[in-house]
Amino acid sequence: MKTARTIELLAPAKNKEVGKEAVLHGADAVYIGISGFSARMAAGNSIEEIAELVEFAHRYNARVYVALNTILYDNELLQVEKLIRELYRINADAVIVQDMGILQLNLPPIPLHASTQTDNRTVEKVRFLEETGFAQVVLARELSIEDIAEISSQTRVSLEVFVHGALCVSYSGQCYISHAITGRSANRGECAQICRLPFDLQDADGNIIRKNTHLLSLKDLNRYDNLEELLDAGVSSLKIEGRLKDVSYVKNVVYAYRQRLDEIFKKRPEFIRASSGKSDINFTPNLSKSFNRGFTPYFLNGRQHDIWSFESPKSIGEFVGTVKAVGREWLSLKTAHPINNGDGLCFMDNNGLNGFRVNRAEGDRIFPAESPNINIGTKVYRNYDHDFENRLTKKTAERKISTDVIIWETPMGFAVQISDEDNNSYTFSIPFEKQIAQKSQHENIRTQLSKTGNTIFRVETVDIRFSGEWFIPSSLLGEWRKQLTSGLLSVRKINYRQQRNQIQPSSHAYPEKELTYLGNVSNVNSRAFYLQHRTKILQPAFEQVRQKNVPLMFTKHCIKFALGWCPRETKDKSGFREPYYLINQQNKFKLTFDCKRCEMQVSLENK
Repeated sequence: MKTARTIELLAPAKNKEVGKEAVLHGADAVYIGISGFSARMAAGNSIEEIAELVEFAHRYNARVYVALNTILYDNELLQVEKLIRELYRINADAVIVQDMGILQLNLPPIPLHASTQTDNRTVEKVRFLEETGFAQVVLARELSIEDIAEISSQTRVSLEVFVHGALCVSYSGQCYISHAITGRSANRGECAQICRLPFDLQDADGNIIRKNTHLLSLKDLNRYDNLEELLDAGVSSLKIEGRLKDVSYVKNVVYAYRQRLDEIFKKRPEFIRASSGKSDINFTPNLSKSFNRGFTPYFLNGRQHDIWSFESPKSIGEFVGTVKAVGREWLSLKTAHPINNGDGLCFMDNNGLNGFRVNRAEGDRIFPAESPNINIGTKVYRNYDHDFENRLTKKTAERKISTDVIIWETPMGFAVQISDEDNNSYTFSIPFEKQIAQKSQHENIRTQLSKTGNTIFRVETVDIRFSGEWFIPSSLLGEWRKQLTSGLLSVRKINYRQQRNQIQPSSHAYPEKELTYLGNVSNVNSRAFYLQHRTKILQPAFEQVRQKNVPLMFTKHCIKFALGWCPRETKDKSGFREPYYLINQQNKFKLTFDCKRCEMQVSLENK
């Protein structure tokens, strides 16, 4: 018999309101940024806001992880130590970190998770982090199922992987283009997303191979159909990207993955859900209706020809049909999807992605607010579903914890007990002078004790253990019910299992003997950490000393492969001479291909 393993669905939270909705829609855990030190600098929150989310999530045994995953400078270390102590005080469940200097601070026993920014691609790296004391490690998005299974087989630390959302084209923590061009560091939460810009692709002789194309822009990750594979490979935490996304995105995506996981759990009892309660939803989730650039499982099952969105970095949404006729102020679609007033439709042409708003829809005829230049046969997508989005702005979920109630008579009156699905219970006795009822009271007792209203509980059964028919006023039963639910909520709060993990000093060898700028060593503490773990530091972080003539991006995405020129795939030559360059009005980047590692590197050239 397989050992049971707890599985968490981990959702993003831009703020406490979005975090609460993620929990209500089925998340087992949420991750949220803290002001000043989050890899999404625009999604920072105060201690007070995070504390409110923590209190809410813990009612459902859901966890809250706080992203503090930027590299730090010397003058920030004491502030970060204070912040982590505050997070411990408010009972946050873990801190997600990138900078190893944090481990040199005087920390409380709060679990640390190794961010994907620490570039976790190998067994050796993950084993090192495990031995250092990390409670969870976020793996690189580029890993295959086989890679993940190999890491899982040789480590015991909890493994977290991304399953949905935007993709960074570079290995996380290994991209310096934004800082080199704009001074805004991705390792400091301020990425300018240079990779989403259009470029011309030029060869060594100045020939333009592709013009004005988004050659570094990727589709969005979608591993909805791969969840069971990931669980079998050893993953315990399934992460949705999107700490800058709005609440409708979080509601839709979280519940879609919640449904899929619950289906898997029904047939695979060795997997156990990490939190409590059942979410009741009043809409049908559809991943294509939320922001997406098209979907890809990325490298999960090897290199595929489906990972890039060269035409546009904008959302295309869901495919709805093809144009079958065009009139002076209207067009009609061959579609099975109802189109509604206010919808946003889009299509691709030679200029990239174009869109228009539906002013009026009558049958299969669509009257745009402004008539687009569109041809018969063009594929049309909906990237804004007005009715769907409008529905998601309203209340869409309740999450209830199942309970059972028992009421029995005592010599002095009655006793009542409520027990929940997690084996928590609350009992109290009531002195009461019994009065014989003229008719059966059981139905009224069950009705009154089952009215849990706006509480987090749902009463499944009421077991009445009376020797006779006793009269109890409905008003009194209502008071008992309120006492039961408030008492059980207090018991759940007391019994919440807060993980504790004190990082102990260690000196085992880091997998790399020497660190260049790629090590992101930016403070005295991180320097001390690596020296303590027997690594020589050759260069400080790129943000402190800009190295010249070095790669600024390392990516598994390969433009040669995308254009059909991979030497492993075909013997045909491109007809163009390397090196290739990506050029826009501001910059020129040189492309270098490491076919042995199956990687592409991007460096800055002076124009």
